[in-house]
Amino acid sequence: MNYLAITWNLDPEIFNIGGFSVRWYSLMFVITFVLGMHLMKKIFTEDGISHEKMDPLFMYTFVSMLIGMRLGEVFFYSWSDYQHNLWQIILPFKKQEGAEMLFGLVKGWKFTGISGFASHGAAIAIPIALYFYAKKHLQKSWLFILDRMGIMVALAGFFIRMGNFFNSEIYGKPTGSSFGVIFKRAGEKLPSHPTQLYEAFSYLVLFFVLWHLYWKTDKKRKEGYLFGVFMVVLWSLRFLIEFIKKPQVVERGEWALNTGQLLSIPLVLIGFWLMFRKTKETV
Repeated sequence: MNYLAITWNLDPEIFNIGGFSVRWYSLMFVITFVLGMHLMKKIFTEDGISHEKMDPLFMYTFVSMLIGMRLGEVFFYSWSDYQHNLWQIILPFKKQEGAEMLFGLVKGWKFTGISGFASHGAAIAIPIALYFYAKKHLQKSWLFILDRMGIMVALAGFFIRMGNFFNSEIYGKPTGSSFGVIFKRAGEKLPSHPTQLYEAFSYLVLFFVLWHLYWKTDKKRKEGYLFGVFMVVLWSLRFLIEFIKKPQVVERGEWALNTGQLLSIPLVLIGFWLMFRKTKETV
């Protein structure tokens, strides 16, 4: 018996009414946006930007994040599961023999929600959306808003990975010792690396570092620097932690570098370029 290991068996659903469920993962998303919008208001106040610009920022970020993360999961990790059933990418229902009445109205369909998200997809979609947001609503440079949103995304990474931990998903390989977490709901019997927690608290530290750089130094005057730090640190952490994480695509498990690591490399390089490129400081 592994007395030093923690057995984790939390139900990912907080409650379920008539086939409609609220999950811990969804709650983490809500907390992310509520707290993130509150902190961005402080930043906008410091930068002399009207709080009226917050509503479109929320919409651009929220929509692009969901679309990006969903498409990232589909095309980077699970294309074989969706290529013959494209509607399943966006539909939260699935036809299933013997399924109970959906919302008490339709028989034979099950509410499954939309699950399966990849952070690399968000890393592409959110910056693209913020380009149009900065151009239309701020009349400021693209890097100006990326520097500030990078701080919030680091915080979001903490809550998202905590959601993964609550769901007993995206965890690590067996530790080979009595230390670790036994993800009972996922069918594990041996302690595994809780890589969700490794990433979550690493991202939380990154958030505090970026928050300090914004408020206590003049680094925010060098456009692209804060976002560069965010890119280098976050994706380097992701690259390293992937070595002890279970492969999300089983058939790629024997690759020298997995999908997540290969996708992280160009993002780290972009971050270094942003940090060390020559640029004029803004006032």
